[in-house]
Parts: sequence; C-alpha cells; structure tokens
Amino acid sequence: PPSQDPWFQPPADWQSKAPGTVLKVRKSPYTNITIRNCIDTFQVQYRTSDTHNNASWGHATQFIPASHANCTASRPETCAHGIVSYEIPYDSADPDATPSYLLQWGEPYGEMADLLANGWFVSVPDYEGPLSSYCAGVQSGHSTLDSVRAVLQVASEFGISNGTAKAALWGYSGGAMATGFAAELAASYAPDLHLAGVVEGGTVPNITSVGKLMNGKDTAGLLVAGIVGITSQHATARAYLLSRLKTTGEFNITGFLDATSMTGVQALLNYMYQDVYGYFLGGEQDFHDPRVTQMYESDAVMGRHGTPDMPLFIYKAIQDEMSAVNETDALVQGFCEKGANVLYHRNSIGGHNQELWQGRARAMDFLRMVLDGKSANETSSGALVEMPEKGCRIVNVTIAVNVT
Repeated sequence: PPSQDPWFQPPADWQSKAPGTVLKVRKSPYTNITIRNCIDTFQVQYRTSDTHNNASWGHATQFIPASHANCTASRPETCAHGIVSYEIPYDSADPDATPSYLLQWGEPYGEMADLLANGWFVSVPDYEGPLSSYCAGVQSGHSTLDSVRAVLQVASEFGISNGTAKAALWGYSGGAMATGFAAELAASYAPDLHLAGVVEGGTVPNITSVGKLMNGKDTAGLLVAGIVGITSQHATARAYLLSRLKTTGEFNITGFLDATSMTGVQALLNYMYQDVYGYFLGGEQDFHDPRVTQMYESDAVMGRHGTPDMPLFIYKAIQDEMSAVNETDALVQGFCEKGANVLYHRNSIGGHNQELWQGRARAMDFLRMVLDGKSANETSSGALVEMPEKGCRIVNVTIAVNVT
C-alpha cells in the first residue's frame, strides 16, 4: 500500500516546483491488469496545492487503451486521441484506500473499460491528496487539474501527442465533487489548461445537507469518512470536533476514528444506519459551531469558486435521495446566469445509484462529441445529448437502464 511504498513519497525538492509539475513517473506498476481494454499502465506523481494553496503532491494512474497497440503514423485512427480524467468516488479517509493502489484488483463500475474501448487514455487521480481529504472540494479540484497538467507533460512518452491531445473530466457523486470543483477552479488556478469538456453526474453541491440526508441511513459511513476527510484540511475545526467526541460508551472517539483505516465500502458497512451525530457530546449542534460551518461553507459548497469555462454536461436523478435535485437546479442556474455553457439532464426515473448506470451512455456520448468531434445525431444512448453552442439547455428526460 502507499504508506509502505517509498515511491509515493515526494522527492527532496518537490515544494519548489510549480503546480502541475511532474515529480516522478513509473511504468507498468500493475503486474496484472484486470480492467478490460487496457494494455498497460503508468503512474505519475505531481506537485499540487491543498485547500489553502499550500504545496502538496498527488498521484494519478494512467490506463493505456488496447487499441493503442496498433498505433502507427499511417493509421492515425488506431492512435489514442483523447485523455479522460476519471474521478472515481472512492469516498475514503484512509490514505491506503486510493485508486492508485486499489485499481490493480479491478474497477468498481465498468466505466473505465468503456472509456478505454473508445480509444482514450484514462487518467485516474488520487484527488483527495496525501491526507485523504475526502469532501475537501478545493483540495480535490486542485489535484484533479494538476493531474491533467502532469499527464499531458509526459503523454508523448507513451504515444499520445501533447500538441493534439484533448482532455476531459468525468466524475459521479463524490467523484463529481472533485470534477465540479476542478471545473470551477480551472480558469483561475490552471488558466494554461484547456479542457474540451466536463461531465458531472449525481452532483452533490452542498455536503452539509448531504450529510443530514445520510445520517441514520445505509450511507451513514460516508458522513463519518467525510467529517474525518475534510477536517484534515482544517486544523481548527478538526481540533474542535475531536474535543467534542465522546470518550466512553458505544459511540466513542475510537470507533469514529476507525474510519481512517477503512475503504469507502468498509465505512459504509461499519457505520450503517448509525446516528453519526450521536458520537458527539452536543450531537448535531456541535456542527453549528462557526469553526465547523466556515469550513463547510468554504470547502464543500459548489458554485462559489468560479464559472466553468468549458462545455459542461450535468446529469441528475430528480428523485436523488442523497442530494436534493433543487440544489443542482440552483447550481446550474447560477452558472447559466454567469454565462456558462451547460447541458443539464434531469431524469424522472430512479435515484442516486440508479442514475450512475442510467447516465453512463449519455456521458459517453458527450465525451465522443468533445473529444472526437461526433455530432449529437451520432449518439448511442437513446437520448439526444445536444450541447447548445452557447448558453444553457435544461432537459427533463425519462431514461431507465436495466442493470440486473
């Protein structure tokens, strides 16, 4: 795991480098690739910035499409022509539960195999950073952007031209938080980086309200991991909340901090249906302390860090039970009022988990449009993914996918 692998530590002079600078590259880190349509991998370590713009570092794993094996100058159609930064919702406060480590045993949803089948390089960043700052939006956005900067620097070593390559971002749920913050921060933080498009699915614009919906449910573990994760970027709020955790009883500080050594799935199983606020002396009231509210307001609310300056496709289930659709409606409205270019699909069928599957084909169609120049009429999802030339288009759709 990363904590026992010296490669994951940065070199001595890393802090002096500019954000996005490549610090290390290693080829073929996975001895056995279990993800379909992939012929090889490489990993990049890069300089980035944390939530407070302090120097930090990050890692991204690159997956090379099988079609690239036939790449020749005389057959350019067989050469990789795009890079998709795929932000996996790994939802963990454990520094050893990162995509760069866990993906050697396979991917969770099959979306990477689909991306690779399209002939694109797939880049997966450990966007939470070395502290596993789950739910820290600015940290995640910075690291996502810098991962793409870094990959483009070394892409030519692996057969894709930096000069012609197009890059896009895609994330769902927790991954959409990283993707969304990256889209907002791109113009100010990485003005040198041109993104062909961004896809956000199952958006979670406000982590505070999401946490309230998760508490006591089967998703309560994500609330625990999120509290531990975001406070790793906010020392004052962390010290306060640690002081408010109970030291005795069934729900105590030891059990709460067990989340630091759990994957997202393990946290879901461990804290299922628990009252997370019951771990705290003052219950939910402890989260109304200004030190805590300021943390969430500054680092876990989308729509406050800039206007995306690239085509943006957002898809959301109207009945999403983890994050109310009206919050995404308001997010989109705010972007549109500021001149963003947005296609927003509101699906009348299914909830949060269903839309993960129901939105995939439409996300792929959008990526083919921005990376390959396909038209809206050449889509395969059964729904017209028609990006407006400028401004916004909001569409209510009815799309179901049988995943049984």
